[in-house]
Amino acid sequence: MNNLRLSRGGGGTHNNTVCTWDLGFHHHRHQYTEGTQKHTQVMEEQGSLQQIGGLIESSFNSCYTSWVYEALDELEHNFTITDPTISGHPIVFASNGFLKMTGYLKDEVIGRNGRIFRGPRTNRRSIMEIREAIREEKNISMSLLNYKKDGTPFWMLFQLSPIFSKHDGRVIHFVSVQIPISRRKANSEDGNRWQELVLGSCRREVCSDTVMELARCRALDSFIDTDNRVLEREELCEASDSEKGKALTAIGSIMSVLTHYSELTGRLVCGNRSNSAVICSLTSALNISLGRIKQSFVLTDPQLLNMPIVYASDAFLSMTGYNRHEVLGRNCRFLNGPDTDPKAIGQIKDSIQSSQACSVRILNYRKDRSSFWNFLHISPVRNASAKVMFLHSTAKLYNLECSQVDDLARDI
Repeated sequence: MNNLRLSRGGGGTHNNTVCTWDLGFHHHRHQYTEGTQKHTQVMEEQGSLQQIGGLIESSFNSCYTSWVYEALDELEHNFTITDPTISGHPIVFASNGFLKMTGYLKDEVIGRNGRIFRGPRTNRRSIMEIREAIREEKNISMSLLNYKKDGTPFWMLFQLSPIFSKHDGRVIHFVSVQIPISRRKANSEDGNRWQELVLGSCRREVCSDTVMELARCRALDSFIDTDNRVLEREELCEASDSEKGKALTAIGSIMSVLTHYSELTGRLVCGNRSNSAVICSLTSALNISLGRIKQSFVLTDPQLLNMPIVYASDAFLSMTGYNRHEVLGRNCRFLNGPDTDPKAIGQIKDSIQSSQACSVRILNYRKDRSSFWNFLHISPVRNASAKVMFLHSTAKLYNLECSQVDDLARDI
């Protein structure tokens, strides 16, 4: 009854006592509800962290023996390893050299995305190039301005390389090597010093990773990024040939360790995707989506040597008589035969070289070497940057006489 307090206001003692007790009850109920919500939130976060922790552990255990951790720890290079198959593309390994360079503890880095090292003067175009390299699963090297845990900016040579499964060509990890490089004197160093003081403290706040602090830092970051003059005044710090050599040496050493410890599990990894596994240049999500299309078509990858087929629809396989494994990794020219018109082939080559769509009538051959007229339409598939990622070739079969074929060709 500690909450029972008599009010000097109007009304009888009984009413005041009941009212005051009721307020006390609501007060405790509010505290209890708040406490329950916080407890539930903490439990959910812990459950989420445990789930991510399990995925991170599985990320390495599924490919390498447990000795790989010790071997990687012995390397003196500054690097991280990330897993693009886990939601958020988190860091699954951070070297001792990297932690010493940035000032973070291992627990503050593992499970986090590499964006925690960015700051207000990190070049946004560079970030977009890195994202593009990850989407295209290719190597990239660039100078990048990142931030330490205490908010101090530093220039580094950033070298990113994918790690492929030798069995099926999937990208299972990315290795990021960071080599500190000398920083040139900025054009407006004095004018930007105040921003370093203010925004450096904002970087330190991000280390706590609370929602409100992160939102505040992003808002400030967005404000500065809107004024591109800050980024334009900052000189790019180029890495020397020696520093570039160190990055390549580091990548080679890391790949050597990962390859060795993957051999012991029988699940080999490598630094290059073999043509026998080119189908995995497509994401699993894209493969699922393409499987719903009933048309006869193939996708070819102009980024790869000999522009191989990376996807073939069921209708295409049915029309040509080939099995999927007999098609993937091969150039479409295997469909040509002795009576295929060279002019039609030339028209297709011109279309590919100019990255333009084209429609052509061409005589192709099935697996059993029977011929068929193929009304082929080729069109480039571009990404958000308008770069040609794939060539989409739709095949239509017509069992017609030559005169009828000529009539239909004019209608394409």
